[in-house]
Parts: sequence; C-alpha cells; structure tokens
Amino acid sequence: MELLNEFETYLKEKVTQGHNSKVKDAMAYSLLQGGKRIRPQLLFATLMAYGLDPKVGFPCAAAIEMIHTYSLIHDDLPAMDDDDLRRGKPSCHKAYGEAFAILAGDGLLTRAFDVVLESDASSDQKVQLVHLLSDYAGVYGMVYGQELDLLAEDDTAMTIDKVFAIDAYKTAKLLTLPLLCGATLADKEKDYPHWEKIGYDLGIQFQIQDDILDQTQSSQALGKSTSDQENHKQTFVSLLGLEKAKAEVVRFEKEIQSELQYFQGDTSYLKSLIRFMVYRTY
Repeated sequence: MELLNEFETYLKEKVTQGHNSKVKDAMAYSLLQGGKRIRPQLLFATLMAYGLDPKVGFPCAAAIEMIHTYSLIHDDLPAMDDDDLRRGKPSCHKAYGEAFAILAGDGLLTRAFDVVLESDASSDQKVQLVHLLSDYAGVYGMVYGQELDLLAEDDTAMTIDKVFAIDAYKTAKLLTLPLLCGATLADKEKDYPHWEKIGYDLGIQFQIQDDILDQTQSSQALGKSTSDQENHKQTFVSLLGLEKAKAEVVRFEKEIQSELQYFQGDTSYLKSLIRFMVYRTY
C-alpha cells in the first residue's frame, strides 16, 4: 500500500535525523524492523472516516509507533518478559546490550512528544494530542497495564476479570489512542465515547487473538517469543480454553462492527483492518 510505504519513509526520516549515535542506531533498529503498523493504520482509517487526508496523521502516527516500539523494547528486557526475539530478529537488548536497549526505549518515548508537535493542527489540538499520548501511554494507561501484568506473575488466584483488567490497560489503551488522536485532528472530540468503546473492544480482541496464536503458532511464525507459559502467565486461552477464546474474538468483532454504525463516513478501511486483526495468523 502506497500510503504505508510513504509512512515508512517518514518514520525513518524522523528516527534518523540529527547526529549519529549508538542509541539512535538501536532506536532505528527496533522501530524500522517492520511490524504490522496496526496503530498508525487505525489513525489513518479514522481520518479517512472523517473525510480527511490520512497523511495529516503522519506525525501523530509516528509518535504512537515510537511509543509502542519503546514499550516492546522494555517489555523484552530480562527484568520484564526476558524475550530474545522481536519482529523476527534479535530483541534490542540482544543486539545492542541491556543498557543501550533501555536508552533506546527512553529515546523513542521522548522523541515521540517532539514529533507529534509537528502535526498540522491548531495549538489547542496539539496540546490535546500531547495529553492523549501521556495519558494513554503512561501511568494511567499502558504503563499501568504493564504493572498489573508483572504483579500477575505471582498471583495464584488469577481470574478472567483480572486478565480483562490487565489487557484493558496494557493492550487496549494504545489501540484506543490512535482513534482518539484521529478524532482530535478532525475536531470531533464529541465522538470520543464511541472510539473509546471501539478501542477497548479492539484491544481485548487483539490480546485474545495474541493468546490464541501463542498457543497455536511457533515463535518463528510469529516473529517473537511465545513466553507466557515460561513466565507462568494466565491468559484468556489458559482460563477459557481455546474454543471459548476463539468465540470471544468473534463476539468482540460483532460489537465493534455494531459501534461503527454510528459513523456516517467511509469506514471501509477501518472495517478491513479490523477483519485483518480478527483473522490474522501472526
């Protein structure tokens, strides 16, 4: 897709600007290794649903992808999930060492807030975008989900409700973020509640599908380690069973499609993206 190729070029430009350093090499190594670019695509699809040029979202999409990649770098560290494989290649800390991986994550996080301010938007919109990035990625969002996930490793009484709570923050927050950013750029903050519902459903559905793939696919096929069992984590699959987990994925997809009926614009790109997320095999 031409749009994604243009975005990759933009992303490379933003992560390689300025003087050379080993930290920047590590940042680029992890950011430019590919990946599904789900979050940028969600932002582009939201803008298209509002009739806007998706390229308006390039700065914000790059910022979100930087934050997402920083979270993966830190999540792979020995102190966290201790994973050696990411996007089909050695994790950042295996390629550059733990210290430089930590700095690479720090660099991507802080660079994100600089890049988002390059958005073609009003001052009020830029302030709101920065607020959303901080809120949904930070201690009230994804970071809190990471905390809950770590605490769950020693929880001998895990329940499905606790797993829902973890993934509502760890996964759903960063999938809701691009939807809200798209609404902000379109000056449609009144639509936030609908996007928040869609983002939550997407996040839970996405995580259930991840859990299913961890059980049914190899690390080589997924391009990342399947470490949940090694880390003694309870997942949707371990608590519900494989078939019930698959049924939950379908249920959430129907809820998302129902919520999308609220929007009058062209949601075809968004619907196709959701279908990919439901039926993906990696």
